Amino acid sequence: MAKKAIVMGATSGIGMEVAKLLAAKGWQVGIAGRRIERLQALISQGGITCYQQIDVTSPDAPAQLLELIDKLGGMDLYFHSSGIGWQNNSLDIEKELKTVETNGLGFTRMVDTAFNWFATHHQNNSKARIACITSIAGTKGLGAAPAYSATKRFQNHYLECLSQQAQMRHLPIAITDIRPGFVKTDLIAGSSYPLQLKPEDVAKHIVNAIENGKEVKVIDWRYDILVFLWRLIPRWLWTRLKITT
Repeated sequence: MAKKAIVMGATSGIGMEVAKLLAAKGWQVGIAGRRIERLQALISQGGITCYQQIDVTSPDAPAQLLELIDKLGGMDLYFHSSGIGWQNNSLDIEKELKTVETNGLGFTRMVDTAFNWFATHHQNNSKARIACITSIAGTKGLGAAPAYSATKRFQNHYLECLSQQAQMRHLPIAITDIRPGFVKTDLIAGSSYPLQLKPEDVAKHIVNAIENGKEVKVIDWRYDILVFLWRLIPRWLWTRLKITT
């Protein structure tokens, strides 16, 4: 029997590429996102089983996710690729709050819904899995993107907490925290960030990490080195560095 995956945030970038790749590998895939025309366009290409328009910032989003799971006939993987962020040196409050609403509140709302569904429904011999796109931006506080960096750190810790809770409750739920570097998506369109990765290549790394049961995956090896070096920098020095584009 084919495994079943829900891809949240499949209307562009990494989420779209992961949905396509999972379908090509024989998964039954249900997709979700805010832009219904993009969901319908992806469905029209074939390979995707069903879709649901979902805005993670809406209080109705959990019920809509459960509806999508029913359409798909179950779920073995919940993949979360819904997020926003800006470089915000002017500290525009609206941008900061929207980022927190999506990457904090929306993230928690959807991941908890998936976790609770798995806790009561998943009965396969293999573990259910929640895999989420976070970012290397959660490694250190980035002054150029305060809310984005902070919410990514929140996501890193939250997934670690859920992994521990699954162990404490003896639940067959595994967690994968995926931390890409800068990816050529709508999120950073027009920027001059270095070492930009292609969404198609990142998707391959992600699916490989999921299939191999990775708990944390930094993408790619260059960012693995960068993150290691970042962690060595003491706070007093880090806050004096100008890290921007």
